[in-house]
Amino acid sequence: MERNYIEDKVFEQIDFGEDALQVADYDNCQFINCNFSNSYLSSVNFSECTFQGCNLSMTKLLDTVFNDVKFIDCKMLGLHFEQCNQFLFTTYFEDCNLNLSSFYKVNLKKTTFRNSSLNEVDFTETDLTSAVLENCNLLLAAFVNTILEKADLRTAYNYSIDPELNRIKKAKFSANGIVGLLNKYNIIIE
Repeated sequence: MERNYIEDKVFEQIDFGEDALQVADYDNCQFINCNFSNSYLSSVNFSECTFQGCNLSMTKLLDTVFNDVKFIDCKMLGLHFEQCNQFLFTTYFEDCNLNLSSFYKVNLKKTTFRNSSLNEVDFTETDLTSAVLENCNLLLAAFVNTILEKADLRTAYNYSIDPELNRIKKAKFSANGIVGLLNKYNIIIE
């Protein structure tokens, strides 16, 4: 069966919870103020697309392709990015709420997270090499066997990262953020 190919289309203020997004290949499309909450994006391919002001909370992402996709000002609670197709997986996040989402074992090399809430996000065994987490809240985010080499966390906050359980060589942290690397020792820093 031949897949539909949709290119350069703008989808604005559509509730895809009521009318499901067609399973297709979307190239250079924009989704503006759309609601995908609790919907199925399984087997949908997005390439060079932008999601702006969208609600994608609890969306099913089984075998979804995100190739060079930007998420701006999106609500993305409880997403399981590890279920996405990992081939060519490249994303950018700005002003997003990704609380309770999971990137378990996902390759996020050079990914940018800017001004985003990442509370209780699972980064277990994730590759964040050279990633940028700029002004991001990482309260209770899980970092276990995570690769953070050359990652930039200088303006990130509320993180707790055990240097003995993660690879942090040449990662960048601010002097104020050092506390997040020493939490397990239960020491008082003044």
